[in-house]
This record gives sequence, structure tokens and C-alpha cells, in this order.
Amino acid sequence: MTDTASPLRRRLRVLYESDGPTGDRFRYALLAFDLATVSWLVATSFLPRGLHTTTIDIAIGAVFLADLMARLWISRRPMREIFSFWGVADLLVIFSLLVPIWGEGLAFLRVLRLYRVFHSPQTLTQLRDDIPGFRRNETALRAGLNLLIFIFAMTALVYQTQSGVNEKIGNYVDALYFTVTTLSTTGFGDITLVGNFGKLLSVVIMIFGIGLFLRLVQVIFRPRKVEFPCPACGLRRHDPDAVHCKACGIVLAIPDEGLE
Repeated sequence: MTDTASPLRRRLRVLYESDGPTGDRFRYALLAFDLATVSWLVATSFLPRGLHTTTIDIAIGAVFLADLMARLWISRRPMREIFSFWGVADLLVIFSLLVPIWGEGLAFLRVLRLYRVFHSPQTLTQLRDDIPGFRRNETALRAGLNLLIFIFAMTALVYQTQSGVNEKIGNYVDALYFTVTTLSTTGFGDITLVGNFGKLLSVVIMIFGIGLFLRLVQVIFRPRKVEFPCPACGLRRHDPDAVHCKACGIVLAIPDEGLE
């Protein structure tokens, strides 16, 4: 089938979807930018709000808007993407950054962009190809990253909803301290959230946080497996030195990097 897309659209598809070096560099740059915006989110909790912080937030919002418009333009199903969870989250973040009615508003959702970017098929394939350690420990690393993103997302939400109404939440570190102690069920009690929403948020942090933490512990301590889909039955997880599939017995050809 002839590709009738414009040159610009083809170029964007190379950046967002290709497996070549250009796409790899672009996705690494996108991931680095998202990490930088999370760092800025933390830093602004210690800075007084002013023209400089608002200007930087608007600039970040403009970059997010350009990224969203580019992804929608090259998407085969743009309406499905814009009304997906990630599409709605991006819209809320962009609106809160470009129209800062309530401080940073819902900008804490920018933390979730890390999850979307990191878990995209292109990024995962790229990390497996470029980083042997990631390929060997992918399950544990992904579980750890999921927990870390959850902690930062909940910390940002705690800070955004409690700052100004809770004298014990003065900056991002206070919110991070509360989130970690609540997630671990340590609960020193020196910081508590106010209001019914604060209580419900504490419950959410405990329930989902403990689940993610137990998942991380599980993948760390269980025997290591490698991801390799069996060509016959589709079983994906095998022992690193497996010769035959445990499910169907077919001979496997699991890529081996040799002795370390």
C-alpha cells in the first residue's frame, strides 16, 4: 500500500514509532524531559510562586501540547487515543500548566507520563536492546519503577491537595515523608492529612502502595526467569538455561549472552 502521508507526518512517525537510531535518540530525549519536569515539580515546592515559575510551567505545557498534537496527528485512531486514560491525563496536565488557575493544579499527573513513556512498546524494546542489565532484570526493574512512580504521583497529589490547608505539609519532602510512612504502614503519626479527602487518600496510598511493594518483593526473591515467547504454545517465562519449553516440550532457542 502506498504511503500517502505528508513528509512531516512520516518524519514524526519515524521519531515516535521507528526502531532506528533517530527514534531511539528521540525517545530517550523525551524520557529525559519528563524526568526533568518531575524534578522541576519537586523543586517548585521549595520556591515561592512567581512569574518565573509560571513562565516555566507554561513552557512545559507548550511542549506537552506539541507532543500530544504530534501523537494525535500520526495516530491511526486519534479519537480513541485522546479519550483514553493517558489522553485525558495529558489534557488535564496541559490545561493546568497553560491556565494555572489553581497553582500547579493537576500538574502532578505529569508524573504519570513517565509510566506511559517508559512502558511504551518502542521504549521497552529500545531498553532491552541497549542495556543488557535491563534485559536480564526487566521484571524487577519494572516493578520497582511502578512503585517509584506511584510514590511520586501520590506525593505530588498529597502536596497539591494539602499545601496551604495543612500546616504539617509545607513542602514536597513533608509530602514524600508522609507517603512513604503511610505506604510502609509505619505511620509515625506526626503528619496526618486533614479532611475526608485526606483520609480517603491515605487509604488509597496504603492499599495500592502495599500491593506494589509486595509485587516488587515477589519478583526480587523468586527464581529469575527470562522473557522469551515459545513459538509453539506462547509460554513467555522460562528458566535462563532452559532448552525445552516446560509447557509443550518444544526446543527453545533463547538468546544467550554467554558466561559473565
